[in-house]
Amino acid sequence: MNFDGAQGCIAAARDATSALLKDQVPPGHPTFHDDVLLVVSELVTNAVRHAPGPLIFRLTLLRDRIEITVQDTDHRTPAPRPPDLDGGRGWPIIQSLACDVQVFLHPEGKTVSAQLAW
Repeated sequence: MNFDGAQGCIAAARDATSALLKDQVPPGHPTFHDDVLLVVSELVTNAVRHAPGPLIFRLTLLRDRIEITVQDTDHRTPAPRPPDLDGGRGWPIIQSLACDVQVFLHPEGKTVSAQLAW
């Protein structure tokens, strides 16, 4: 899904994720649905907050996991920072819930991929 990077794309990404989880994902552990939605929210929010312009959001169903990918226009690698009133909690949340997180830098910006096991 291509988004313009405005605030409304966070809710749109969550809605698309909920529809996919409801219709196509096998039952997982009790918090799986909420964990996936939280990671989607954090990844898309980080792109909206830190990268100007459009972003690409993808969900990929794999044999034993779901992959959440966000491509944005920021060339900086995400890094933890001390939490404050403006944020700083998202990256540690993503890393704690995902079984694999990867960041790929490319000429257009970066792609962040997080995978959560069923």
